[in-house]
Amino acid sequence: MTISRRGALGAALATTLAASLPARSFAQAAAGAQGGTGNWPSKPIRIIVPYPPGGSSDIIARAISQPLSEALGQPVVIDNKAGANGNLGADLLAKAPADGYTLMLCDLGALAISPSLYPKLPFDPSKDLRSVSMLAYSPHLLVVHPSVQASTLKELVELSKKSDLNFAVTASGSTAHLAGIELQRRIGAKWEYVPYKGGVQAVLDTVSGQTQVLMNGMLATYPQVQAGKLKLIAVSKATRMPLIGSVPTIAEQGAPGYESGTWQGVVAARGVPDAIVTRLNRELVRIIRTADIRARLAGQGAEVVTMTAPEQDQFFAKERARWAQVIKEANVRLD
Repeated sequence: MTISRRGALGAALATTLAASLPARSFAQAAAGAQGGTGNWPSKPIRIIVPYPPGGSSDIIARAISQPLSEALGQPVVIDNKAGANGNLGADLLAKAPADGYTLMLCDLGALAISPSLYPKLPFDPSKDLRSVSMLAYSPHLLVVHPSVQASTLKELVELSKKSDLNFAVTASGSTAHLAGIELQRRIGAKWEYVPYKGGVQAVLDTVSGQTQVLMNGMLATYPQVQAGKLKLIAVSKATRMPLIGSVPTIAEQGAPGYESGTWQGVVAARGVPDAIVTRLNRELVRIIRTADIRARLAGQGAEVVTMTAPEQDQFFAKERARWAQVIKEANVRLD
């Protein structure tokens, strides 16, 4: 067997690195030195979804898992790790080996909120995690139980001033919670927030009438609207959604410029080699843009929105600043 001078130098470098670096660091350096992903992936990949099954992140994770498995030649396992408004799963990712075998698919807005809301957060998403790919956007739907005597945002505001309304939110400090607070401050509504441990239970309790008002991702909420179990008041997108073009936006109904929603993206532990992130981004973008998945998501109210890792970093920084300001101005505190 003939070894070129460059090959000999590469082998010598790898040997030196193996002797001098911890296993985690060596894996990263080796992948970078090769300019590729080495033998990655050589075992199953876990995607943490930091919320209960059935929510927007879970729906998208399960839609992409099989195509991603086929593209990478390894099983892709969805692991729901709900708790602490998504922070339990994010902390698990932050402490996972930076080898590309553990990822997380989540609402990036919720992740951006956490540092401002939880002063004792055991991780810093900007320092301990890195962006991989944005996948989809689903606006919030503002809905009410069918018994609520309001069909427009103005009517809902007036009703809230003379009736006790409970506003269901997926979790204390969630994107929907803060979006509700921002809306409440802008339109002068009065309601009491009822936090849940995920969007599924929040939706079910509003369907049953335990709570009267709900703001939640369209992907997980629209099926109940279609079934006639929830009444749709407004959509939080800046412009109307083609799927529900007759439904006015919140911005149209008295809150100019208002927009909120769930931005579903994939992140990895800080230190995962660039080559692996690049490969994942390429495969994820290709998969989410396929006609089948795009149509499936569109039919449930989600739009495919893709970004490179650097673009996602910029988005995350803007979201973090936006919600930090809302939290400060509204004096939101969690025990």
